[in-house]
Amino acid sequence: MSDNSGRIMENNTFGLETLSEAALGRLGYMLDNVECGWKQLARVVSEHQQFCYSDKELTDCSIKVLSPHGSPGRHLLALLAERGCSVGLLFQSLKKIEHKDAVGFLTVSVLEQIEITVQPQSQWLPEGSPVVLSCRALGPEDLKYQWFKGKYEVSHKLKIFCFVPGGNGQDLVLNPVSSAHCGHYICRVSFGVKCVFSNWAHLRLLRPGAGSIGSPSSYLPSSTSGLFITQQPKPWTLMEGDTLFLECAAQANPPPQFQWYFNKEPLPKFTKHFLQIPCITTEQRGIYACKVYNLYHEMWSDQVQVNIGPGSFPDFSFDGTAMNLMSTIPLPHEFLATDKVALLIGNMHYQHHRELRAPMADVHELTNLLRQLDFKVVSLLDLNCQEMHSAVMEFLLLLDKGVYGLLYFAGHGYENYGNSFMVPIDAPASYTFKHCLWVQEVLHRMQERQTGLNVFLLDMCRKRNLNDECIPHPDPLRVTANTVFGYATCVDAEAFEVKKDDLSNGVFVSFLKKRLMEPEKVTVILDKVAEDMGRCEITRGYQAPELRSNLSERRALTDKIQTPVCQVTASTRNMQWTIAHVLPDSRCLQFECGVKVQLGFAAEFSNIMIIYTRVLETPKDIVCCFAELSDFTEGPEVDLKCSNQGSLREAGSLLLSMNDIQPLEQHRLFTRISALQRLKKELSFAVNLHYKYTNLDEEFLEEQRVTVGKPLVSKLNLHEPRISQSSSDPHMSSVFDSASFSESLRASLPDLNFFSIGSSSTSCSFYQGQKESLACSDLKNEPEETTSTEFLQSRVSNVIKSMPTTSEELPFKFCDFKNSI
Repeated sequence: MSDNSGRIMENNTFGLETLSEAALGRLGYMLDNVECGWKQLARVVSEHQQFCYSDKELTDCSIKVLSPHGSPGRHLLALLAERGCSVGLLFQSLKKIEHKDAVGFLTVSVLEQIEITVQPQSQWLPEGSPVVLSCRALGPEDLKYQWFKGKYEVSHKLKIFCFVPGGNGQDLVLNPVSSAHCGHYICRVSFGVKCVFSNWAHLRLLRPGAGSIGSPSSYLPSSTSGLFITQQPKPWTLMEGDTLFLECAAQANPPPQFQWYFNKEPLPKFTKHFLQIPCITTEQRGIYACKVYNLYHEMWSDQVQVNIGPGSFPDFSFDGTAMNLMSTIPLPHEFLATDKVALLIGNMHYQHHRELRAPMADVHELTNLLRQLDFKVVSLLDLNCQEMHSAVMEFLLLLDKGVYGLLYFAGHGYENYGNSFMVPIDAPASYTFKHCLWVQEVLHRMQERQTGLNVFLLDMCRKRNLNDECIPHPDPLRVTANTVFGYATCVDAEAFEVKKDDLSNGVFVSFLKKRLMEPEKVTVILDKVAEDMGRCEITRGYQAPELRSNLSERRALTDKIQTPVCQVTASTRNMQWTIAHVLPDSRCLQFECGVKVQLGFAAEFSNIMIIYTRVLETPKDIVCCFAELSDFTEGPEVDLKCSNQGSLREAGSLLLSMNDIQPLEQHRLFTRISALQRLKKELSFAVNLHYKYTNLDEEFLEEQRVTVGKPLVSKLNLHEPRISQSSSDPHMSSVFDSASFSESLRASLPDLNFFSIGSSSTSCSFYQGQKESLACSDLKNEPEETTSTEFLQSRVSNVIKSMPTTSEELPFKFCDFKNSI
């Protein structure tokens, strides 16, 4: 190994996860020896604090030898990868323990990797202009670049092509461009026998006056500059709460840059080829334009008018009106939704049955993905029977003609005679359908709303419930051809969840989240999920998703939303969600001793809120000052052992992070409040200020009582029963019954909907002052990745998600769940 190669390895900042599984397995095998192996490596890497491992973790490495295919060295590499160990650090550590074989293998394995970092770009070009096609790659020194036009290699011997001197063939120069240069180009990057190919780049010639379909010649400037706008932004007329999306595409060499302007003022955060503003308000009404530029040229897009609200109208010029009308006409075979609404329920902490781990992470991840698809999402954890019924009733109120409705449930469940039942957390040990929520009844009610698409994702078991022999009979379902059922498992089988750390994913969601954003028909997405799970060794033969559908159109979750004819309905939905999902304003409390304390609020789910306290100001003679919360209103759940903690994780929140909101040196205490749906009156609590004076050992206490109203979904009073409109079965009176303030209000105001969630995310709304809006902050709200295909394939131990189980001996380890029905 040359010194230069050694320097490359030591400076390599790629993580160990970038190495192939075969390479990691080979390294692990090399480290499985006593004299110079994983134990010596663990001692060397412990010089870095983040890689100090406990005796238990090292013991876990040792006992891997007891497994048929276990490898202590491979397990240690997995631990290093989890904590962000780089290839360079591993290389340095292997050199310190003088493991020559591993050092040599790692050098060859990494140095032979070739990664293309700069791809050649397709371009439209006027005849006579110059163009440069560029390709760059990372890998060993002396990479070789070869350019091809079609299947023929481009040679510098041909006069129409030339290469940049000293560039090792990385750049192909065409000057001047002529018809002989038109075609497809690709670059081959090689080192020895290894090679990779770039993407294809298509060069096309722009001819003045040409008007062929797909040609950007209509945007050609009078000059022959090397910068052309190929797609102009379009004017829009929107309602408050809608999402504004403008796009400006361009071709240039060097590649173009973008800067959006609003009323002739630059928008610093919008420097991509598109502009997207969720939950738009009348303040965003005005003129938008995009400046496109590169090192040599600059152009401006068309100025477009964006009108917000029913009181604003576009200019009545022919072009503006025509463009506005064109923007609302769907393309052929393009399906649109009048709105998209999702209700996500995850039940974990069952009172009489085994608790589950996965629903929290599953609901959270699906919430984030569905919001990116413009769904109005309600995410609720741990609902009892009445709360589940009320939540579904509120969900139904949102559905209307053309709306896409999605219901996801993660928790215990069962299926009898084709009827599926979702089990609430307060279901008795021997429950029947009277204690559960009947999925087919929910579908019947959704059909009454004339929805455009009904999607049910049921992440639960489908075993028989032997305690429930009654067969409820719903009214005949309508022939709507718009319903999709995605079951996490097939009939008479269990669904499983991965057991790992504090956050777990169900097996179904582990695969679903990788496909959900694809612009495919819903049934195609679920088919791909089933195929992915079928290829996974740990799920093959034990959990197989099942798809039931009568969907006759190519409707997808990525379909765009078209403003309905009754725009007041859409606006009312957004307004009603704001009313029902608002967080309390941040506030500052002034205590008599002169200390000022800030209260802040955040939403983890629609029914879970975080409260944090922070000392803003302290007099000079006061030390050891902090503020704690106590004496909460009855109803919501507050774990006193986890309240007033120094970190969100210690407070029980595994999904939020405050590190990017405020400096770390600012001391804060966090308290997590769950089950807000059970709050029957305004939430109040005591703020206890503890402090000491300088040179005094005695601790002083001041208290202030704070009332913050009814935050998030507590305003919906889900603990109250709802009116039954048309129960289809006398046995189902417990499902939708009694009086509902929202239903009676619905009768008087048919367009009023309660559960509509705007584009802003409740799970990332932090309020820093009284005048702040409901817009999202930069709060990190992404759960840590808890599983992957590789992780599943490693046959780690798993936990059964839902109750009725089989007594068969499985070839991999599952926790045994006894049938408690």
